[in-house]
Amino acid sequence: MPRKAKAPAAPETPAAAVSQPQVMSIEQAIALAYQHWNAGQTAQAEQLCQQVLHVWPEHGDALHLLGLLAHTQGNLSLAIDYVQRACAAPSAPALFYSNLTEMLRGSGRLAEAEKAGRRAVALDSQLITGWSNLGIVLQEAGKLDESLVCLRRVIERVPDSPENHNNLGNTLARLGRLQEARREYKAAIGLKPSYSVAHSNLAKLLNDLGETGPAMAEARQAIEIEPRNLDAYINIAAICLARSDPDEALRWLDNLASVAPNHPGGLVSRARILKDGDRPGEALEAARQAVAVAPQSGEAHEMLAQCLARHDQSEEALASYDRAIALPSPRPEDKLVGKGSLLVELGHTEQARALFDQALKINPGTAGAWFNRSELERFDAAEIARMEGLLAATEIHDDRIMLEFALAKGWRDVGDDERGFAHLAEGNRLKRASFEYDAAATDHWISSIIETFTEAMRDRFAGLGDPSPVPVFIIGMPRSGTTLVEQILSSHPLVHGAGELKTLQGMVDHISGPDMRPIGYPKLLDSLLDTDLPRLGRYYVGHVASLGPASARIIDKMPANFLYAGLINLLLPNARIIHCRRDPVDTCFSCYTKLFQGEQRFAYDLAELGRFHCGHDRLMAHWRTLLPADRLTDVAYEDVVNDLDGEARRLVAFLGLEWNDACLEFWKNRRPVHTASVNQVRQPIYRSSVGRWKALAGHLQPLLDSLAGEVKK
Repeated sequence: MPRKAKAPAAPETPAAAVSQPQVMSIEQAIALAYQHWNAGQTAQAEQLCQQVLHVWPEHGDALHLLGLLAHTQGNLSLAIDYVQRACAAPSAPALFYSNLTEMLRGSGRLAEAEKAGRRAVALDSQLITGWSNLGIVLQEAGKLDESLVCLRRVIERVPDSPENHNNLGNTLARLGRLQEARREYKAAIGLKPSYSVAHSNLAKLLNDLGETGPAMAEARQAIEIEPRNLDAYINIAAICLARSDPDEALRWLDNLASVAPNHPGGLVSRARILKDGDRPGEALEAARQAVAVAPQSGEAHEMLAQCLARHDQSEEALASYDRAIALPSPRPEDKLVGKGSLLVELGHTEQARALFDQALKINPGTAGAWFNRSELERFDAAEIARMEGLLAATEIHDDRIMLEFALAKGWRDVGDDERGFAHLAEGNRLKRASFEYDAAATDHWISSIIETFTEAMRDRFAGLGDPSPVPVFIIGMPRSGTTLVEQILSSHPLVHGAGELKTLQGMVDHISGPDMRPIGYPKLLDSLLDTDLPRLGRYYVGHVASLGPASARIIDKMPANFLYAGLINLLLPNARIIHCRRDPVDTCFSCYTKLFQGEQRFAYDLAELGRFHCGHDRLMAHWRTLLPADRLTDVAYEDVVNDLDGEARRLVAFLGLEWNDACLEFWKNRRPVHTASVNQVRQPIYRSSVGRWKALAGHLQPLLDSLAGEVKK
């Protein structure tokens, strides 16, 4: 949330025609230099200052003006050096320290900037720019309550400044007081309708409130007013992401990169989108570039940590999180939550819990810490009361969703299923309201896959794909046991569990026609040539082979690949496909209790969940008629729970491997697990999840109606 850029202030001198006497005192030379500065005659101003320094090497006014000149020319390090020398004079005025505050802030040296800012207001408590610059530094350092005091003081003195209202809005927004921040941004825009920065900041705030339509309008207006408002491009990309449109988000970031290829915020945003889009190599490159251009940015190091974790470079990721945590930041608690989440994925739950607790000490309202703790432990009544209070106070849309899901778990922990379900329903409602989903269109799409993928098509392309036996696909509904099965099999020394890869979906989405536009699935099946199958198969094998180069089998555990099972068999005729099944109501209810990291749009409405499950079963029945039994097998979650040894041995044999006893102690496998089932697969088999839905059957009628004849009585 940038404030309006301002050059450091200079002492006021009378505007006058600049004439230079033949002989002058140092005081006259300085006064004349400032006149040249005010008139835009920077070369003459610099020449006079250098002449003064030749006579008086540490003259404060000359050094200060040279600092302003260097700042104007973009040489920030030289500007800081000059102004620091100016401030060393015993009689240095508050203005020098105020300008030094802004320069140090601009270079990311927040601790030094804060010290200079405090010195400025101590020397002159009436200096408005001093309070403003200190308030902004405190804002960026995460000392938000102190920042608020400074910036309110500025507003009291200068209430008609749009910049001051914008700065105050930024601090209020970071405090989570979004409606107050909205009023300040609106006040700034009211005073100056063409204030692009305030429009951009209002867009970010509206997106945080879940109002993506008005947010998009404000962001577009910010860019129309000032096409070089770089932060507006980042905000509009975030809005596109909130609308689940990463391709459009990348297009806006491409526009940003065309004018500022090394903008740290743009690089961080690009890395986030590429990481979430299963383009980990490109994401890591963007994150490394962000750290290179902004080594003092905690956000850049945090994103690098996330990208390294995505590459399973866990030690490097933890080190990057430590660097992010050590740097000044407006929200240091977020970095602690991020590191804690990675430790959970690695199985280090006690260390993770300590980090979540540390985050809550910094900011008790850290919704991400409460949400992550809910996955690790049972809440007590006091903790539930604290979360209820936070929920009542917070206005941030995503925070409300996380708190609703955490409270749903908390109330179940203390035996109040009714109140727990009320929070669960509200969390799902809020999440469902944040995106568009057409259940009827999904039904039609599944029908078109069935109609397109025929026996004739199968026979036409049979045997043409890449013959590698390495790929293994685990498919099914989310929460049907896919992570458990992957954990069992990846405990075998010859099997690598690669997690949920978007590689196949990415290949499908980028197959283009003659007009270079994506054809779309399943229509593309009609356009495939015989030569396409081995080429696409080789591409997939090459990608996954790099993830586990010493492994005989590599598992792609993307549940949604059930949509492409027939295509998988054409591209990779020797790949094994394991389809996981579970009681339909247990499956859907388990989905409903989870706030997924990835995109599961069907999962936040009970009726839509049941409808999607029916479509899933309809398509799987079709695949069973077309795919050979030695390439597609089913495994029931309940069978694994009741007979781990028998089912594990059957699945290992299905992969064509010799048995290994490590598969029976899957919870000892410390590979990173990135899915919602991470905590479940860190412990031995348990049966408490079977039939779990029955205790809340009275709330599940929309689901039961949607599943219809599938329901197990």
